[in-house]
Amino acid sequence: MSGQSTRWRRRVGRADLSAVREVRGALRDMLRHWGEAGACDVAELLATELVTNALIHTDHGAEVTATVAPDALRVEVRDHVAGLPGPSHAPYADDGTHGRGLVLLQALADSWGVRPDGAGKVVWFELNGKAAA
Repeated sequence: MSGQSTRWRRRVGRADLSAVREVRGALRDMLRHWGEAGACDVAELLATELVTNALIHTDHGAEVTATVAPDALRVEVRDHVAGLPGPSHAPYADDGTHGRGLVLLQALADSWGVRPDGAGKVVWFELNGKAAA
């Protein structure tokens, strides 16, 4: 990332799905004057997916970090479980809304990945501020 950047960090508690809305709102505020029309919507969608996955598929909380520079946004979600989440055994697992997070990342992010981090992992994505095609 080039230029001056701003960083925002928030811990979200285990199973605190109301934190997803708070993360999305904080990201929206942070990105108010960043990127082309639609870029903030993509950032909110992808951040929502990552935070929700971390809270649903782990028994621990997560840490969300967003770093924005004039030409790029990076969002990282750190959890405390190594490896990718296993299949969901929750009663809502077959409602057709699960399993799309990584597909959305692949389709909409300019870059993304997963890296080990101590006893857990970090799932991250970057956007360049252009509207999604």
